[in-house]
Amino acid sequence: MTISRRSFLYALGAGTVVTVAGCTGEPSGAGPSSTGATTTTTTAPPSTSSAPSGPPNWKALRGKVSGGLLLPDDDGYHAASRAFNPLFDNHKPAAIAKCKKPADVQACLDAVRGRGVPIAARGGGHSYAGYSTPDDGLVLDLRGMATVDVKGDQVEVGAGARLIDVYAGVAQAGRLLPAGSCPSVGIAGLTLGGGIGVLTRKYGLTCDRLVSARVVTPDGQLVTASADEHADLYWALRGGGGGNFGVVTSFTFSTEDAPELAVFSLRFPAGATADVLDAWQSWVKDAPHELWSNCVVSGGSTPTCRVGGCYVGSTSGLSSVLSGLTASVSPSSRSAIGKSYLDAMKYMGGCSSKSIDQCHPAAEGGSLNRESFTASSRMLGKAVPGAKIVSAMRGHSGMDLLLDSLGGAVSDVDPSETAFPHRNALASAQIYMGGSAASAVGEVRGALGELTGPNGYVNYIDPKMPDWGKAYYGDNLAKLKQVARTYDPDGVLSFAQSVAKA
Repeated sequence: MTISRRSFLYALGAGTVVTVAGCTGEPSGAGPSSTGATTTTTTAPPSTSSAPSGPPNWKALRGKVSGGLLLPDDDGYHAASRAFNPLFDNHKPAAIAKCKKPADVQACLDAVRGRGVPIAARGGGHSYAGYSTPDDGLVLDLRGMATVDVKGDQVEVGAGARLIDVYAGVAQAGRLLPAGSCPSVGIAGLTLGGGIGVLTRKYGLTCDRLVSARVVTPDGQLVTASADEHADLYWALRGGGGGNFGVVTSFTFSTEDAPELAVFSLRFPAGATADVLDAWQSWVKDAPHELWSNCVVSGGSTPTCRVGGCYVGSTSGLSSVLSGLTASVSPSSRSAIGKSYLDAMKYMGGCSSKSIDQCHPAAEGGSLNRESFTASSRMLGKAVPGAKIVSAMRGHSGMDLLLDSLGGAVSDVDPSETAFPHRNALASAQIYMGGSAASAVGEVRGALGELTGPNGYVNYIDPKMPDWGKAYYGDNLAKLKQVARTYDPDGVLSFAQSVAKA
């Protein structure tokens, strides 16, 4: 049996939504200015900043990439060119380099530099705008660089690793790394955009655990970015979006002892959605750091909602915390289950009963189906009247609005300390709908913008996001542009919504 992306939303036993927090690939973001309504939409600029000067010598590059180079007429090209979202199957890269070591990445950059050829690194391939599969460009497939090596209280992770493999690797050592729920997402895109996940409120964003990164810069140098070396680059890599400043080949993260966890699921009667939203927003604002929760609203003639989450502690401790919500709104069903760290991450990813291998995409022998979808985001800076959210979702059958709680450890960090600017937000809001649904998603994005303000999450990157540079990076945009000019002055890595294009 295969699992689709949408089934993540219904995977828990009691029907709780499983957040798709961080179900992203190698996105990035930046751009112009608007109020957050749908009246001002920025047209994405061209993919590259320089005119092509002739194609690279693909034959010569093939001999320098240890995993091989696939061209359109080669066996295996069609499968390798596919990203997670089938809506981008019409993207046709000029070549796909199967990188296994940093030297492969360096060879690729050397081959395309100055030729105006789009280039994109791909880990999980979840870029919401398809930027990890550039037309007529070079894809750096990093899946051959997927090691997970735990060393004491740190873990070194190859940039091509998927979250399920990271979770399995650190769990085997009795450790924990906070990250997203979608098991097939790549660690690189998730981290570089910030990394919202199910343990965020207790342990921070994934980027907050980043100790250092090995990066191939656009001029072909392999450098280490940390608090002591290339500190400006290190700052930018923590929330500045993927594909902007260099190609990360490995990450070193700090970890924590893996604790006892409890996952929970609450469903509510039809017609109670506005009251649940009001109660949930008030509840998560004052909840202990140990609690992370989401509230998911499903559109329709009468929008419905459900609440789920993860608690660092026992089920008895969770029960006490849940009472702060259920005292205000009574669920029609409720479940709470104690889990180990790895089992909790599998549960939140919708593959509790699956092996680690089965938690991979079907194309890799796993059980996770590809699925067409359109998505966007907003950030809730403060509580929004539940009735107005319900009004925005009314009539949108097949659409889900996923609110993921922030605060806690996220807000303990100053917004200027890393590139991730949304430290004071109450929650992120992901608007998700199957198929090609840009108009409907845009309508809800605009309605939410009028309620919440213009901000959004770069890991849910949207080509039609109004004022995308300010929306994704806020007051950190100017510094990010400076870092981009320093490390990629010639726009080697430039793409439609790269920081340099803001």
